[in-house]
Amino acid sequence: MIAKRADFLPLAVAMIGDEEKEEVLKCLDSGWVTTGKRAHTFEQRIAEYVGAKHAVALASCTHALHLSLAALGVGPGDEVITTPFTFAATANTVVHTGARPVLVDIEEESYTIDPGKIEEKITPKTRAIVPVHYAGHPARMDEILEIARRRNLFVIEDAAHALGSSYRGRKIGVLSHATCFSFYPTKNMTTVEGGAVSTDDADLAGRIRVLSLHGIDKDAWKRYSAEGSWRYDVSAAGFKCNMTDVEASIGMHQILKLDRFLEIRRTLALLYDGRFQSLEGVRVPPVSPMVRQTDYARHIYPLWIDFRKFGIDRSAFIDQLKEMNIGASVHFIPLHLHSYYQKTFGLRRGDFPICEKVYDGIVSLPLFPAMTAADANYVADVALEILKS
Repeated sequence: MIAKRADFLPLAVAMIGDEEKEEVLKCLDSGWVTTGKRAHTFEQRIAEYVGAKHAVALASCTHALHLSLAALGVGPGDEVITTPFTFAATANTVVHTGARPVLVDIEEESYTIDPGKIEEKITPKTRAIVPVHYAGHPARMDEILEIARRRNLFVIEDAAHALGSSYRGRKIGVLSHATCFSFYPTKNMTTVEGGAVSTDDADLAGRIRVLSLHGIDKDAWKRYSAEGSWRYDVSAAGFKCNMTDVEASIGMHQILKLDRFLEIRRTLALLYDGRFQSLEGVRVPPVSPMVRQTDYARHIYPLWIDFRKFGIDRSAFIDQLKEMNIGASVHFIPLHLHSYYQKTFGLRRGDFPICEKVYDGIVSLPLFPAMTAADANYVADVALEILKS
């Protein structure tokens, strides 16, 4: 019988150090806390990290997706192809532009969109493809980009999980028209809330920047500086999606620590792999042949379990983990199983069988840089005891 640990081990928690705290205090003391020089410094560091020419820091990855679509002219009457195996924001942002999300099933080898099923969903209304790099595992971008090139489509990557991942030797962030990242507290690094778009297209970056702050043609900090002017022009019906300097103060230092965070995540994920991979009826997260372990930013650890084989349902399994002070979750409930997408687009269970097979068995186990090997072994010990009993 395993002894219950004294403290609760969450699914994920941000790892924020003294450098971030000191930078936030400097920002607060400076008198300028909204979008300014720190946000621009953070943008430069993102662009440099992924190898892109431009990056725009925003209030969330949701805003990054929305503004990328809007800046590329996606709107009413258009269709955008994506996967059902993602968080709602991926498709919600398509809806917010007035376009229609069109879903394509995933492949079991990576839990990402199946390029072989994309072309059958393309119509004259299709404007873009939004692949999702699930759990940090890159989608098959060569095939996706080739389809987009032949069919004259935009590609916007949902890389909320994938900052630090690479595809065939190139960082996620430089492959397509736009790549969208998340800095939510559970992500690979954090700004508390926040997101960013990276791109090599200067015009696209400029349009996103203008749309992010009401459509105004000048940065606020420049307008209110000693060299600034009260005059400005609203060139588009923009939004309010800018990242503050307070958030960027954290991100400026988090991105310098990112590679170390990712190495810890990979080490813990491989530890989990070793503990679970020999148990029949359990599948560790897949790593397709095109991806090396060092190219895979392990954002979450979705263990797949044949619950019928073990005579327990998923909710009971998660409850028993929580009774032993272990946090767990499910990433994600597929879009077509949510009431909005069923009522609005006529979707239902049975539409995407691979996605449903994966969803029905996955449980996300704790994985974050502040964890220790002892923490991961405790999780594995408890999970295996529950299943074997």
